[in-house]
Amino acid sequence: MKNQTYRMTMLYDFFGEILTDRQKEFYDLYYNNDLSLSEIAENFGISRQGVRDVIVRAEGILTEMEDKTGLVKRFLKMRETIEQIESAATEIKQINYRQYENPRVGDLTEQILTAAESLKE
Repeated sequence: MKNQTYRMTMLYDFFGEILTDRQKEFYDLYYNNDLSLSEIAENFGISRQGVRDVIVRAEGILTEMEDKTGLVKRFLKMRETIEQIESAATEIKQINYRQYENPRVGDLTEQILTAAESLKE
């Protein structure tokens, strides 16, 4: 994956609901709102280490869920495959337009692109 923050936000998007409310709040503030451990600690009147412990525990839970299910990995692979399908269909459409002008090929490529787009939603 691109970087640690991106990975952690993806894990949170997929599995965040299994965390406690406090874990969700700290995790969200740290990763999604870009607050430092010190800022979160100050806002909640606890130590920086206390905030870090909650976030590290949440990261462990989310990572364990991904290790067991592989959902994020499969999602990213599916998204990559959809992009490849769209790219190939677009190229076929361009070749058809330039060389063959077969309306059936044009219709089929549009169907492929529409189906690929619906999978991304």
